[in-house]
Amino acid sequence: MQQKKEVDLIAEVLRGNTMAYADLVKLHQRFVFTLALRFAKNREDAEEIAQDCFVKAYRALGTYKHSAKFSTWLYSITYTTAMSFLRKKKLDTISIDDETSALQLGQEHSDNNANLVEQKSAHAYLNYAIDLLSPEDAVLITLFYKGEQSQEEIGKVLGISENNVKVKLHRARLKLKEKLQLLLKDEVKDLI
Repeated sequence: MQQKKEVDLIAEVLRGNTMAYADLVKLHQRFVFTLALRFAKNREDAEEIAQDCFVKAYRALGTYKHSAKFSTWLYSITYTTAMSFLRKKKLDTISIDDETSALQLGQEHSDNNANLVEQKSAHAYLNYAIDLLSPEDAVLITLFYKGEQSQEEIGKVLGISENNVKVKLHRARLKLKEKLQLLLKDEVKDLI
């Protein structure tokens, strides 16, 4: 149903009805912002990335081919926009293989951990653990689980093969499990 609505809205926009684009944005703005936030790690930068993404998508809407879902096409634009933004900002990222950094990061956020424990929310724990991942791993997890994108669609978004997605997704899950174990110790068994 949503795909039909998207196709109709795209056709309207291409016929010159710019107001239809606002409806298209409303359908995807939340998830595009979530993806941007996984990269930027702060709200202001994520808002800037999301806005740039929708501007680029509007300008390139005529090039969209209906062979892939619109969301896949849009998330691909989000990914490249976020990567370009990060290169420009030259954000420091912690190596995902550096366990010392992960432990330090966990200690730095001990106040937040107390709040998470109080909330007793698996969703909050999971989102917090995803935030501790590298942007690339966080995007993989977000696209697959929250965006409900197939491995093939994720491959199109990221410009990698489906097999590569499968391997990277497996590794991202393992890293997520490690982050959850750092955050929750014994409670992680109930979440996984």
